[in-house]
Amino acid sequence: MALAIALVVMVVASVLFHFLSPWWATPLASNWKQMDDTLTITLVITGLFFVVINLFIGYIVWRYRNQAPHPNGGTGHRAAYQPENTKLELWLIAGTTLGVVLLLAPGLFVYADYVRPPREAMVMEVVGQQWSWAFRFPGKSGELGASDPRFVTGANPLGLDPDDPRGLDNIVIVGPEVHLPLNRPVKVLLRSKDVLHDFYVPPFRARMNMVPGMVTSFWFTPTQPGRFDILCAQLCGVGHYNMRGTVVVEEPAAYEAWLARQQTFAMTLAKAAAPPAAMAAAAPGAAGDAGTVEKGRALAQSKGCTACHSIDGNPGVGPTWKGLYGKTESFTDGSSAKVDDAFLHKEITDPNARLVKGFGPVMPKLPMSEDEVAALTAYIKSAGSGAADGGTVAPVAPADVPAGPAAATSAATTAAAGSAAPAATPGAASDTYTTSTAVAVPPSAVAAPGKK
Repeated sequence: MALAIALVVMVVASVLFHFLSPWWATPLASNWKQMDDTLTITLVITGLFFVVINLFIGYIVWRYRNQAPHPNGGTGHRAAYQPENTKLELWLIAGTTLGVVLLLAPGLFVYADYVRPPREAMVMEVVGQQWSWAFRFPGKSGELGASDPRFVTGANPLGLDPDDPRGLDNIVIVGPEVHLPLNRPVKVLLRSKDVLHDFYVPPFRARMNMVPGMVTSFWFTPTQPGRFDILCAQLCGVGHYNMRGTVVVEEPAAYEAWLARQQTFAMTLAKAAAPPAAMAAAAPGAAGDAGTVEKGRALAQSKGCTACHSIDGNPGVGPTWKGLYGKTESFTDGSSAKVDDAFLHKEITDPNARLVKGFGPVMPKLPMSEDEVAALTAYIKSAGSGAADGGTVAPVAPADVPAGPAAATSAATTAAAGSAAPAATPGAASDTYTTSTAVAVPPSAVAAPGKK
């Protein structure tokens, strides 16, 4: 009897919680109302089964409960054990089949549309790595150039083929913020540089797994202006919770103005090939050799360092780099040390040998050459000195973000939690993969970069 009452109370409480709960889906901001409709159908069907089955079990438990003979002459009764009931089994099979069909069929129709973009859709590529986002748009040619993990370097974090002319005018955005035009379909191409990720914007009802070694895709049309969070919906490592970004949906004219301020892949290559003197003139006051600092900045982005270490003082899973050089850091074992070149070399090459107080052992050990360690050290120095007599060194502006609003955005978004993640290893893939209509580059066509 108590079990029957408990089942009824559970059903009533669950239904009331569903309708009175303050946790509901975010307001819809895209064309995918079908996602909400499919979810509603799923909730209705599973909810009905939940209510009917549990109330039925409660009735059976009460109706056929075991009753001992009554002292005044009642006979009592016990439930009869019936190992098989063909009629009941047929009803259960039919009901279960109908329920599964009703659950799956709407989703199959919606998914077919979800991966079939309209012809007029613009193209945006999203590249994920632990624990940061990067984006790419076609340039005036309207095509994305070929990409391959063998081409990934500090100056080319997306691994674009420098010999593919279609990729030279591609717009490359290494950072967590991207802009999109209002009411225009967007075909999203997704790839990962390391582990399984998932690009998810809750108000768009749009998400898709990002699988290493392949390109996945879907499409959506943003229908509401505003700023929307990008989340990673796959558990991709210790910094997963902070793998966040922002989609800014705005009027087409504002979007075009924003896009015109971004740098192309050709501009990135030219900047990487520029002599140090030219970069020093562009960034006067930078600590050390400007070319080394620029190389360190590119490495910090390509290896995911900026996902855990900010350069603006904001806290993260790793210590901020602003004012770090020259400080005295304390370790969890009670010791301390001054942050100098030797300190940074040890922390970069063997990050978990000793732990800075207040931070966990989350940074992976990355294979890095001495030149790369020196470049990262120079870039950390450029973020300012924390020594009492060291003064402050002017930070180097990110080279891949032009001056103005975009530069401010880049500086504000470099603070993110997580630990540095390895970029794709040159030559690691036996195959190439491309995006859009770009043609694959056979491995024999381009010599793989030498191992560092």
